[in-house]
Amino acid sequence: MPRALSPARPRLFFDWTLLLPALVLSFLGILTMSTFGQGASLAPRQILWLFVATGVYLVLSTLDMRFIRRTSVVMTLYAISFVLLALLLVIAHPVLGSRAWFSLGPVSFQPADLAKLALIMLLAKYLSRRHVEIGDFRHILVSGAYTLTFVLLILVEPDLGNAIIFGTLWLGMMLVSGISKKHLAVLALIGLLAALALWFGGLKPYQRARIVSFVNPAADIHGSGYNAYQAKIAVGSGELFGKGIGYGTQSKLRFLPEYQTDFIFAAFAEEWGFVGVVLLLLTYGLLFARLAQIARAAATNFDTFFTLGVLILFASHVAIHASISLGLLPVTGTTIPFMSSGGSHLVLEFGALGIVTSLARHGRGAVRDVQANEYVGG
Repeated sequence: MPRALSPARPRLFFDWTLLLPALVLSFLGILTMSTFGQGASLAPRQILWLFVATGVYLVLSTLDMRFIRRTSVVMTLYAISFVLLALLLVIAHPVLGSRAWFSLGPVSFQPADLAKLALIMLLAKYLSRRHVEIGDFRHILVSGAYTLTFVLLILVEPDLGNAIIFGTLWLGMMLVSGISKKHLAVLALIGLLAALALWFGGLKPYQRARIVSFVNPAADIHGSGYNAYQAKIAVGSGELFGKGIGYGTQSKLRFLPEYQTDFIFAAFAEEWGFVGVVLLLLTYGLLFARLAQIARAAATNFDTFFTLGVLILFASHVAIHASISLGLLPVTGTTIPFMSSGGSHLVLEFGALGIVTSLARHGRGAVRDVQANEYVGG
């Protein structure tokens, strides 16, 4: 009698075209934040987080993650994110004036990072069937309401940078779903009215001061305009080939604040120069091109929109973070993917790539998803 075959152990699976650029960007960030023994550095802790994040990528890319297409999974993650963001306002202690983190001893967790993944999943689920009906403004309002719920909670923290990221993520996914020009004009008008409402009633005084200093950088160069001014000095002083790794005076001498997180692009530009920045952006470009390629070849509409959502999230972070360092946008305090110091956002970014890898792997040969439970809300 033949022996029963034992189930094969799942082998680790990964996509080098996604993982390698992410690892390169992470190591560049670690090099930039390292002080090479000349003072306290966040680099050692970031190396530990990189090991954790890479492990998360390998686990998620190996598992079959197609279950995240289920409405129950999507709405559960959205609800958990909502509860965590609401709890921040009640039990979290302010850090630099913002209730944005849960602190568990030496480990801090920012629920906004989980909420970004939840929103991508929800919008991917919502648009996976309704993108053909996007001409109906009702769908724009419903998807916008899901997003606005998170945005309002984040603005109360207050965290203007992440609020802008959430809004950009939603707008980007609306654009790829085929929104009409008429509805886009309506959204632009709504956005203008919302900006006016924020200016006169929603923004904190220091946030308004940052915007004023962006319009007129010399207005308060030693106060609200200091960060932006120092960032531009750091970028400009890098010139063509940079000052060399570890020799960035603006960052290492702490003239440039938060150079390991909010202004790490400026610190990198100072040490690597224009040539280094071009290579950095090319690395991001390779990652984005691969995500776009995966989205085009995706087996289901959900997979396509989820992958595009991850691409839009990363691209918006890069564009906003770099623009702040170059003085093209007001300072809002945003990270740049894979490079900025921090554990929760790094785990989210590698985790999102792991899910994309898993969906692409297990979706090969699958037919388009036409299940009735594609609908969410509305």
